Amino acid sequence: MELLLNPNLAYVLLVLGSVILLLAIVTPGTGILEVGALFLLALAGYAVYNLGFNLWALIVLVLSIIPFVYAMRKPKREIFLAVSLLGVILGSVYLFPGAGFWPAVNPILAIVVSALTAAFLWMVVRKAVQAHGARPIHDLGRLIGQIGEAKTRVHEEGSVQVGGELWSARSEKAIPAGSRVRVVSREGFILVVEHEDQST
Repeated sequence: MELLLNPNLAYVLLVLGSVILLLAIVTPGTGILEVGALFLLALAGYAVYNLGFNLWALIVLVLSIIPFVYAMRKPKREIFLAVSLLGVILGSVYLFPGAGFWPAVNPILAIVVSALTAAFLWMVVRKAVQAHGARPIHDLGRLIGQIGEAKTRVHEEGSVQVGGELWSARSEKAIPAGSRVRVVSREGFILVVEHEDQST
């Protein structure tokens, strides 16, 4: 465990654990990311407990999140990303107490790790925000009114081909297989159809 008391290693473990934790929050699922983040943060926590930390550097690190979030939400605000990155580097370098003014974490390591982390988070988080705000590619509302073909007999249940895809369907009256159908409404992923001749 003596190896963990190296400030540079503790810093890298802390950053990796934090990034993996953010990924686990954004993409919940198997639990592998959560366990990995917990393990890395526990190791980093052991180092922080034994090495101590500068409160002001921790505050700078936390405050660096604000310009990062602002830059992410507003286009063409790269200056705020630069401010955030500068804050992360400064807070990272002085996170652990050093000898006098000299930082405990290697400044070159802090710059490289901070820049790579910021670039990675910038790409991942921006893509996640874009995906969250994007309209679905397949707009189910557009199916209403489209013409398709009954692939099986449709009444209480059946299958129709509409818009190049096979859908579950039902209708008020029995429709034989091979007939042209028109979509009149949708109930979840089930299309309500009628014989196309009925609507003309």
